[in-house]
Amino acid sequence: MLKKETKSTKKTQIKREWHLIDVKDEVLGRQAVKIARLIIGKGKSYYVSYMDCGDYVVVVNGAEIGLTGRKEKGKKYYRHSGYPGGFKSETVEELRERKPEEILKKAVWGMLPKNKLRAKMIKRLIVFKGSEHSYQDKFKKD
Repeated sequence: MLKKETKSTKKTQIKREWHLIDVKDEVLGRQAVKIARLIIGKGKSYYVSYMDCGDYVVVVNGAEIGLTGRKEKGKKYYRHSGYPGGFKSETVEELRERKPEEILKKAVWGMLPKNKLRAKMIKRLIVFKGSEHSYQDKFKKD
């Protein structure tokens, strides 16, 4: 009987690609899932859960991402400073005024694996408010 060996992924095998995504008038959750899969590297043949195999993702028009239903006023983001009385909350509407690109980052952050790789992975997500970005040289010209 012939034994087949499983080959484990090496760091040298990981090839990082660059993806450009325009989220103008798209639904937040649907785009966040696609972005999270690219950042994690789930679509790659050499994907393993214990290594960071993902790609870089540049998102343009991050300020114009849409939400369904009444989430603009109803959905809230919470944070706490760690001090007594340091609890703060804000709606999506307020966050969009202050930092519109942060809405997409928070959605993708929640979809990444909850382990030590999460902080490394989110660094490969670059979100721009408008359509202008400074990464033109990273994308292949056809």
